[in-house]
Amino acid sequence: EEQLVESGGGLVQAGGSLRLSCAASGFTFDDYAIGWFRQAPGREREAISCINPSDGVTYYANSVKGRFTISTDNAENTIFLQMDSLNVEDTADYYCAASTIAAGSCPYDGSWGQGTRVTVSS
Repeated sequence: EEQLVESGGGLVQAGGSLRLSCAASGFTFDDYAIGWFRQAPGREREAISCINPSDGVTYYANSVKGRFTISTDNAENTIFLQMDSLNVEDTADYYCAASTIAAGSCPYDGSWGQGTRVTVSS
């Protein structure tokens, strides 16, 4: 059974940093598109950063480009999202996802974690 468990969320001041982790079990990354999504209150869930291992291409939403970095530790089967220069607009619930089906570089119709909340104060 595929499982994803996020951690690392919390409260941070604007300008600060957080690193989110997503521990995966039941599968390995080799054939999976993996990514981070977020959903802010009253807004739809959006893809913010993804990796498609089939071609190694990464995707970053314009809103996070240059501030967030996605990475993986294949030995630990863990996905990371380093978030720097956080601002109040980054406040959201953050989810990791994985799928053998990719829409561009992002996972489509796959497994989801339970989410971790990030709150950025001004």
